[in-house]
Order: sequence, then C-alpha cells, then structure tokens
Amino acid sequence: MNKYIKTIIVIAFLSALTGCGKILDLQPAQSISEDFALSNDKNVKNVLLGAYALFAQPGIYGGCLLRDAELLGGNGELQWVGTYIDPRQIYNKTMLATNSEAYSQWYNSYQVINACNNVLSAISVVNSADQNRVEGEARFLRGLMYFDLVRFFGKQYNFSGANDQYGVPLVLTPTHGIDANAYVGRNTVGEIYTQVVLDLTTAVTMLPDDNGVYASKGAANALLSRVYLQMGQYADARDAANEVISSGMYSLNANYADAFNQDDNTTEDIFVTQITPQDRFSSMTEFFSIRAYGGRDGDIIILPGHLNLYPAGDKRKDLFFSYSGNMFCGKWNNLYGGVNLIRLAEMYLVRAECNVRLGTSTGATPTDDYNTIHTRAGLIPLAAGTATLDTILYERRLELAFEGFKIHDIRRLHSTFDVYSWDDDKLVMPIPARELDANPALKTEQNPGY
Repeated sequence: MNKYIKTIIVIAFLSALTGCGKILDLQPAQSISEDFALSNDKNVKNVLLGAYALFAQPGIYGGCLLRDAELLGGNGELQWVGTYIDPRQIYNKTMLATNSEAYSQWYNSYQVINACNNVLSAISVVNSADQNRVEGEARFLRGLMYFDLVRFFGKQYNFSGANDQYGVPLVLTPTHGIDANAYVGRNTVGEIYTQVVLDLTTAVTMLPDDNGVYASKGAANALLSRVYLQMGQYADARDAANEVISSGMYSLNANYADAFNQDDNTTEDIFVTQITPQDRFSSMTEFFSIRAYGGRDGDIIILPGHLNLYPAGDKRKDLFFSYSGNMFCGKWNNLYGGVNLIRLAEMYLVRAECNVRLGTSTGATPTDDYNTIHTRAGLIPLAAGTATLDTILYERRLELAFEGFKIHDIRRLHSTFDVYSWDDDKLVMPIPARELDANPALKTEQNPGY
C-alpha cells in the first residue's frame, strides 16, 4: 500500500469537517453537526478515515501505548533513563492521577471511540455495497480501543469470577456535546470484555479478507484471539488464531529482522500503524532508539536480565545493539517505519499455547507451531511432542519482546516480577485527574492507590 496513505487519511478527514470553501468556518471537533458530517456516504467514510488518523496518535497506537506496557512490566529487563517525568513514573510504578501518558491514552482512545460511534450511527447512509466493510472497520477500531483501555485502567479479567471490578466507561453512542447525558461512570471489566467480543465477532463477519492497510477479517480474528487469550478462553483463542493462520493471507518472513523497521507492511503483518513523514513519527523509535536512527537519546536501555534469556545462536538477539556503553532494542530503528501491532508469529504462539493447555492439535501440534517460530530464529527444533507450556511461553517472551505485551502477559499468567505481584494496584493506571474533575460520575471511582 502506498506509503502516503496516512497523509490522504488526514486530508480526507479534514476535508469532511471543513467543506470546500469555508476553511475559516470550522466547527469544534467534539461537536460536529450531525447533519453536516454524517449526511452522506462520502462524509461517513471520511469520518472513518479520521478515526484511523486519530488511532495513530502518539499517545496510543503511534507507539506510546506499546511502550507503556513494556515500562510497566519491564523491571529487571529494561530501564527508563530518559528525562521525561511521566514515563519515569510508569516505570517506577509511582504514577500520579495527573500523569500525562495515562491522560493521553484515555483522551485519544475516547476520541477514536466517538468517531467510530458517529460512523455506526450513520451506517444507513453508506452505499449498501460498502456498509458491511465500513461497519466492520468501525467495530474493529472501537473494540481495539476498549480492549486496551480496560487492560490498562482496569484489573485483570478473572477467568472464573464475576468480573464486576471497575473497568472503564462504556459509551456506544456519539457524543455531540457535553451535557448531563455525557456524564457516565465506569462499567465493569466483564461488561467491557463482552462489548469487545461482540464488536470483534461482528467485525469478522463483515470485513473482507484483503483490505489494504485497513482492518481486515484477519485483523479482527487476530485481535479476537488476543482478547480470548487475555480472558483465559483458550479454545476460542486457539480457533481464532487458527482462522488467521489457515487463511493463507499471511506468511512469516524468512528472516526475523525483516519483520521490523519497514516502511511498508510485510507478509507477516496483520495490522500495522502506518507512519509517514508528512504525518508523525514512530513513538517506539523515539523512545527505544538513539539519535542516529531518529530516537531521542536512548531513553530505554535493555538490561542483561533480558539479553541473557536468549540461547546461543538466537538470531533475535542480533537485533540488539550497543551504543555509548548501553544496549538498545533494534526493532525500532526507523523513525517513519510502521508500528507492528499484530504479527503472524503471535498467532502461531497463541495456537501453540492453547493447544498444549487443552491437549489438542487444532491446525498443528504445539511442537510444530513452536518449531515454526523457534527455527526461524536459527535454533534447533524440538523433537516431536516435546513442547511444553513453559517452553512455549518462554518462546513467546523472546519472540514478542518489546512489542507491547509485557505487562498484559504478566497479569494474565499471574506472574511476579521484581517486587510486584500480577495484581498489584500499582500496575493499573489511574483514571486521569482531569476526567475526575470534569465528570461527576467518576468522582468516587478512582483506582485504588490514587
């Protein structure tokens, strides 16, 4: 797909909001006239394109959301050495309710959700041939937003409990202005997951197999697999991952390093944040890399506690590099490279993990899927039938390192690290102070410890 797609998205979105000749007659972004922006097929599709543009903001899938998952769970394997205070609070587990990173994720995510809600509210004016695709894309984006909101701002999903712990506010209709109806409290974790699954299972039935850089059937199935895994619903996670692998739409790169630092999607990419110089840069590169590759000044260094995990000959270790006496992650050395959100490698590891937990061999044996990833890294395959849950989880830890999985895997696996237990209150982000001040319904619903 053309590398300038994100520029086109932004232009299209702005065109939908400004019209042809009234550049000075802008309406507030949060109170777009419904009959102005949602009156016809073209405008609704432009609002959808705008949702993608919002989705790529630095505070969320431009990279900071992935970075924060690593900072929250990375003690002993990485270290924040940058000068910015708010990421340091995340790394040190000393966040305040005024933390700007937590606020950016919250605010930007609800911007995307509101854009998607607007699209869904006006789906009837979309050309009938495109209605399924447009609705599927909006549902995919909304499901993604809510999934990560509840993972960062709520406690881990309880595999066998009621899941009545606080999640985040669930808003499914457009917000055109601020009035009493806009003040909503937090729904439960269970309610948020139910909506996420509904959005994604619906999206799977509506999206095409091939949709360029936009959400596709494979992306919806892959995200659904990730959601089910976080919920401990292993059969469903396995089956969704198997759908992606067996679709034939994706294939692993022969070389592990080729999955990263690319201007355009590779055959392994299922869903990627598109980055262009005309739009913005990758926040993962900004913080994980060094100035020579467009980073700040090496804000996140990789510690021996992680580097020593790799066996001799593992090609994945070759991506790490030394600079000024420290080690850095080489997955993020292209300032305008795409931010890999979902790769096929993850699906092989999900299917392997779920098959071994369930004693099944759907799609392939757990050892075969393990070896598919393991041998690409230049390592000797395991003998048939010898992959265990521990070996598969270890492989996942190496394969997906520094891609935004760390804290979420710690919590779903009930692991401990450093001095922190998986359910420590400090591993949950605070509801932003601005939201508590502005929304009376949230006043008494702050997370513990804040």
